[in-house]
Amino acid sequence: MRTRRAATIQDLRRAIDCLPRETRIAMLDGIRSNEIIVGAYTGHGGICPMLAAHRAGGRTSFVSFAHAWDRFAFRGARIKRARRATDRELLILRTHLEASLLEEDRPAAELKAVIAEHRELLARRGPSTAHEDLRILDRRRGAVRPGDPNRSRELHDRPGWAWLRVMRRYDDYDRALRRLESEQAARAGASSVRPD
Repeated sequence: MRTRRAATIQDLRRAIDCLPRETRIAMLDGIRSNEIIVGAYTGHGGICPMLAAHRAGGRTSFVSFAHAWDRFAFRGARIKRARRATDRELLILRTHLEASLLEEDRPAAELKAVIAEHRELLARRGPSTAHEDLRILDRRRGAVRPGDPNRSRELHDRPGWAWLRVMRRYDDYDRALRRLESEQAARAGASSVRPD
């Protein structure tokens, strides 16, 4: 179970990750060059991080970030008045903004490296098909790929379980199918005999 502090920091990080890249960069510039407050858009000689980002060129309106920022700053506080952000709060905000930007840049380089390595391995190995690869893996494991196992014997008494979507049991399905076939045969017989 998450503690309240961890929950508010994780919510703040999620809100930061949802911001557009340009807004995160602008917010970093804005919090370095402005007094930052919590609990209001502007006041007490400072501005909120979203307004700082807006003034630095990151023109985004993202209310969930503002709510996450205030929840993070006011966690456990009884009185929630606008005030200047503490150095610790600003450090956490700056750290999460930078980490979010770094994390966004990192996977592309790693993915390119993995793709290049995969292509090199394929070139060395020569042409093959996916089916051959699966058969080789199955032989190595000694496994048989059976598909979905039949669990009807195990689950037939369990309420709500159905082997078929419409009918719960095969015998109900078989009975309904026979009835349908007999009605179709009766209609076909009645349509072939016309009164003159």
